[in-house]
Formats: sequence, C-alpha cells, structure tokens
Amino acid sequence: MQDWAQTMRSRHFPAERNVVPAHITLFHALPADNLDVICSFLTSPRRAPFVRIEAPFLLGRGVAYRVVSPEMQEMRATLAARISQERFTAQDRAPWRPHLTIQNKVSPQQARELLESLSRGHKDRQTSAAALRLWRYLGGPWELLSRSPFTYTD
Repeated sequence: MQDWAQTMRSRHFPAERNVVPAHITLFHALPADNLDVICSFLTSPRRAPFVRIEAPFLLGRGVAYRVVSPEMQEMRATLAARISQERFTAQDRAPWRPHLTIQNKVSPQQARELLESLSRGHKDRQTSAAALRLWRYLGGPWELLSRSPFTYTD
C-alpha cells in the first residue's frame, strides 16, 4: 500500500514540494527536549496497526484521503501521554484527524478537479502501516532521524 500511496503523491503533489514520502502524520512538532522519550517509544516493538483509507476530501489547495485507525489513535495517545501537554503546539493539541495527503499547494480549481476525479468509483482500502518515522525540519529540507518498522503477524 505504501507503493500506491507514494505513486498517488508523486503523480499529484507538486514535485518541488514533494520532499518526504507518503505518510500519515501523528504529530507535527514533537519537542526536541523529549527526544529520549520519543526514541524509546519509536524503538519499542509493536504490531503493525491496521489502517482503512476512506474517501478523498478537499484540503482547500489540495486533496487527501481520510484515514481510520483506532490502533494508530491509541499509539498516538500513548506517546502524547508521555510528554507534557504544554510542550505540544496548538496544532498537535487539537483533535487528531488522520489523513494521507496526495496533493497540496495547488490552485483550488486543480484541487477540486482532482477530488472529483478520485471520488468517482472510490473504494475504501484496508492495509497495515509499515513503520514509524521521525523527521526533523531544517528550514526547507527534512532530515530523517529514525525509521522503526512495525512487526507483522499472520
């Protein structure tokens, strides 16, 4: 499913802005002074959470797919409980609305056209998440700090 998501993002995201792989954001800005807590959480083995990718929706200047995953919701809540809430940005204190962005920073008209196209014949997809990644924003480029794959069980 990562290949599908990345293909969609590569096809529709402006190339000059497509600098990180297709992803579902758990947090936008984790506090750097909690890096030990964050890394400990990331490296703890855990089963891959199930994810349901639902209908696309308009972001205004882009399009994303709604994502439903109670397991990812629980994972996010577990990490959030280990970090003082006042350390989070307002964006990360707000209710979490998971989504998979496949287009952003385009004209509203382009976004509406893509939404219309993707909505025709849409069918929800079930998959499992592949890994947790921790990125650091460097004022333009991003640096991958860690990638922690999930374990898979049959």
